[in-house]
Amino acid sequence: MGEVLSQNEIDDLLNALNTGELDVEEYKHNAATKHVKEYDFARPSKFAKEHLRTLEIIFEHYARLVSTALPAYMRTSCQVEVINSEAVSFSEFSNALSNPILLGIMDLYPLKGNVLMDFSVKIGFSIIDRLLGGKGETLDKERDFSEIELAIIEKIMVICVDLLVEPWENVVGLEPRLEKIETNSQFAQVISPTEIIALLTLNLRIGNVEGLINICIPYTCIEPIIDKLNTKFWFSSMTESNEEVYRDIIEKRIAQAQIPIKAILGKSVITINDFINLQIGDIIKLDKKINEDIEVKVGDLEKFTAKAGLFEKKNAVQIVSIIRKEE
Repeated sequence: MGEVLSQNEIDDLLNALNTGELDVEEYKHNAATKHVKEYDFARPSKFAKEHLRTLEIIFEHYARLVSTALPAYMRTSCQVEVINSEAVSFSEFSNALSNPILLGIMDLYPLKGNVLMDFSVKIGFSIIDRLLGGKGETLDKERDFSEIELAIIEKIMVICVDLLVEPWENVVGLEPRLEKIETNSQFAQVISPTEIIALLTLNLRIGNVEGLINICIPYTCIEPIIDKLNTKFWFSSMTESNEEVYRDIIEKRIAQAQIPIKAILGKSVITINDFINLQIGDIIKLDKKINEDIEVKVGDLEKFTAKAGLFEKKNAVQIVSIIRKEE
């Protein structure tokens, strides 16, 4: 809807027409003139706003997963959030890199080409310090990473790369793999300089240290699935069937969990003196009779009553009744 004029503005416009200050013919000519939109052929706009918005949704999901996974290794709270997404040429991205860098080169099979994950050097040194038992402090002056430090960083990068599977599953089933880590920007030219990329910028906070993670996705890499990168497809794929799948997965995980179960034959109260003088062969009288039901506990919860006996030459109990919660 166009801008609504006030009564004063309408009166001023009519006065301008009456006095000749506003030329109607000139106004009509200007309105009929076609507006030319500039187009940079060196940077063709391959990523639509819809594509970038969908990528933001995917990496917002990814950010939540990383925020949940990293605290187990960092021994402190970690927060990750998406702060920007834009389409730029790879040369613009690579020219902004300064040595040393922490650039993970990833293969996202079945997608072709490489995707890059650029960690802030400050965050890298903080991760190393925490994994070696420190408080996550950074260096006052940046330096190159040692082989041992890169091996430590690689473990965290592998964890972050593996977490890409779930956020992308509504679009494509990925098998991500970290190929290598580069620390020199001159050896990071794995993509054509003129190639258009989607650049996702995430902010990572580990304790009191904050830094950026840049995800660089070439257009040629996701071109086969570009039609799926729209919010309509994204939300239509998130149906109730997904909830059923998650429910089945949770039920299977719970079913595989191991819980202790114990049968209590009986209880007795003795003096400290009797306890100290207990010998092999002594008899302790319990509060249960031989034909009386015994308690069976699952964890610390009394759940069944049972009869004690033998089964295949081993001590066993036979469940007699189930103790309901309301009982």
